[in-house]
Amino acid sequence: MSLAGCPEADHLVALFNQTFLATESTLLEGGAEEPFYLPGAPARIYFRSDYPRSALHEIAHWCVAGARRRQLADYGYWYSPEGRSAAGQSAFFAVEAKPQALESLFCDACGIDFAPSVDNVECDVDSRLLTAFEQRIAHWRQTYQRLGLPPRADRFAAVLRRACESTALRGTKSAVFSMEQVAQ
Repeated sequence: MSLAGCPEADHLVALFNQTFLATESTLLEGGAEEPFYLPGAPARIYFRSDYPRSALHEIAHWCVAGARRRQLADYGYWYSPEGRSAAGQSAFFAVEAKPQALESLFCDACGIDFAPSVDNVECDVDSRLLTAFEQRIAHWRQTYQRLGLPPRADRFAAVLRRACESTALRGTKSAVFSMEQVAQ
């Protein structure tokens, strides 16, 4: 699959599923009201609506989750909806720096603008907390760039780069190619 410009969510779904269904027994699915991970055979990663950034974000969570966490619904993490307290927001920031660093690298690979997600749009987030969060994301991003990505993240980033860097369709409508063509 070659992606001209920013990929659409269905392109990301196809790339992910072609890459990981057979080897990791995991499917990516869009259209959810809220993102969620469901272990099983196959495991399912649900992302919000048809938003490419939501897909990349949920893939990043899956890439940092270890084998034990991937056996638990939503990796065993809690989720607090919008309107969380400052303490709740701090807890959210603590678990989000690594996945958002990976998400930023996935965004780079396929030409999507990245901005940190506070996932609490109805609340005023203290600017010091937000700055500290952005610095943690930058730290993990630099660490991944220096030491390498986790194996599944590295594999997906490479697939994204190959699909998005194809010169055959640069500047034209996206098209579907076989995985053999993407692997070249």
